[in-house]
Amino acid sequence: MTARVDHFTVRHDGVTIAVSRGGMGRPLVLCPGLLTTQADLRELTDLLRRDHDVVTFDLRGHGFSSAAGRYSFTAFLGDFRAVMAEVGRLGLPDPVLVGHSLGADLVVHYVSEYPGTVAEMVLIDGANPVPEPFVTEADLPEFRAMFDGLAAWTKGLEGTSRQVMLTAQEILDLNLEVDVVRSAILGRYRKIDCPISVIMSTSMAGDSGEGRAPWRNQNWREGIERLVRDQPHISASWLDAGHGLVVTRSREIARIIRDTQGRSGRTTP
Repeated sequence: MTARVDHFTVRHDGVTIAVSRGGMGRPLVLCPGLLTTQADLRELTDLLRRDHDVVTFDLRGHGFSSAAGRYSFTAFLGDFRAVMAEVGRLGLPDPVLVGHSLGADLVVHYVSEYPGTVAEMVLIDGANPVPEPFVTEADLPEFRAMFDGLAAWTKGLEGTSRQVMLTAQEILDLNLEVDVVRSAILGRYRKIDCPISVIMSTSMAGDSGEGRAPWRNQNWREGIERLVRDQPHISASWLDAGHGLVVTRSREIARIIRDTQGRSGRTTP
């Protein structure tokens, strides 16, 4: 039987955030990453709903949430706080928080600000204290071209559940800001007292052996190694996948979330 799904909105900072809730079991809040919508995460969400009462939503400027005048990290974090406030009003017990990419960074910042309010965290390919920033001055032309292509591609999704309304420049600016956020994120982890699991991709920058991709993938791995050295209770799992693993490896991710809840301190190669 298909689980009933309720749809509602949360309003914050002039933005209408599209939220859905469905499933049974432990409460779980799923925070998408940049350029990812509820529609993109439908398979993962449906799998999680087998074991959880899942609340998820579209980021501002994504999917059925409205456009916004700004797309800063602070703005996205404010929206996430508003969604979590609504979760509190629903009377749900302390939830599991799951975040992908930018969503993982939002989860870490939220929990560091509100200790004792969540059961545990699962971070998917984000919130990584990488040793070096990903977007340097020399990388800007490459990233500008990549985000121009992404923005052109999303034009074809306008008016659909998968639409993304950010411009190429807004995407680039946010990525530059996230690099700065991650340079200080270890301090956030040190304030968190609940169990944490991370699920990471081995090829977040793609599997090409040319250009900067190998270095970016190594930088990604070194960031998690740094995190686990600093916080040895964190459980880390790696999937042979790219950054879109929430779509391409949704079944494995759902299984890891189900199997590792409440456990910590184990790193799998």
